[in-house]
Amino acid sequence: MTTEEQVLNRWRLILGKQSDQNLDFSGSDREIRGLEDMENLLEYLYEQAAGEDVRQEDGQNRKGGTGKSRLNAAKWITKVRELFPKQTAEVLEKQALEEFHMTELLTDKKVLEQIQPDMNLLKTVLQLKHLMKGDVLETAKIIAQKVADQLREKLENDIRRSVLGRIDRNSSSPVHSARNLDIKKTIRKNLKHYDPDSGQLILQDIYFNNRVKKYSTWRVIIAIDESGSMLGSVIYSAVMAQIISKLPFADVKLIIFDTSIVDLSGQAEDPAEILMSVQLGGGTDIGKALAYCEQLIETPARTCVLCVTDLYEGAPEKYLLNTSRNILESGAKLNFLTALDETANPAYDRQLGQKLANMGAFVGALTPEQLGDYIGRMFS
Repeated sequence: MTTEEQVLNRWRLILGKQSDQNLDFSGSDREIRGLEDMENLLEYLYEQAAGEDVRQEDGQNRKGGTGKSRLNAAKWITKVRELFPKQTAEVLEKQALEEFHMTELLTDKKVLEQIQPDMNLLKTVLQLKHLMKGDVLETAKIIAQKVADQLREKLENDIRRSVLGRIDRNSSSPVHSARNLDIKKTIRKNLKHYDPDSGQLILQDIYFNNRVKKYSTWRVIIAIDESGSMLGSVIYSAVMAQIISKLPFADVKLIIFDTSIVDLSGQAEDPAEILMSVQLGGGTDIGKALAYCEQLIETPARTCVLCVTDLYEGAPEKYLLNTSRNILESGAKLNFLTALDETANPAYDRQLGQKLANMGAFVGALTPEQLGDYIGRMFS
């Protein structure tokens, strides 16, 4: 796209599709689709903010936008994060909160508590948590915990059965006995469930020692891309890290990354804490993240690296490819999950994905259930 085309495209975004200046977008088909999406997002925001008597003085014969699908606030916020730079997205979010009366989500704890916790609410919370403070932020953390628990309860039994059933074909489920009870860990992990009124410690999770872990441990390194477009995958990745960390053979290392890296290995069993640490948006340096993962490999033949990313690399591609080759040549398993959610419909850089697949890495989208089955095959 030439500089002149870029200037004209920006003017078209400023003037909008209702403008008397009938400008067409310029660029490749993909660029034009992206610009049209941006225009729909801006139109949704400013038409809502303008009020009835701005578009038509008599308030009659108003018409909606010409977008392919009708937006709502939650979808709007998600798309803004995907299409606009982080700073621009935050400006638009603040305007949306003021004009669409969404400030109650950020200022009224009681209102937030009354909303049914689900995946859509969690996505909205994660995209707006940088604007939350005090009790509202604490309530947002509770919502993250509830939704993460819901997902874990839905997925855990099937995934454990899939993985452990393939590893030990003589046993359909792990055997827990009183002599293997890890009392200290059980108490430590459940302290947050202590009920001061009754003086009782409510055990929601019970932990057992497993002798197999001493001599058949696999290291699973999970690297999660914080890009705004990966939000659904980020949520499921955090929950899957918790489930995998509870497997008797798994030693989980967990990092989140954009152009920086945050090691959350000590919090792998707490997906809500992981999610509240995520900073959506910003650049992406996958090669740098993989280089950090490479440092965590101790026994390559018993190491699996799972990189959850759309493969849109912001740094030089060569470094990513060289690091990937080093990991594969060491004998470790390298996997790029281009989507990890309930739909597994990825949007990713297919050219880069093909280069990595040609090296021998797994590149593809999986649902959490499919990932469990894949891990079971890989480790059996």
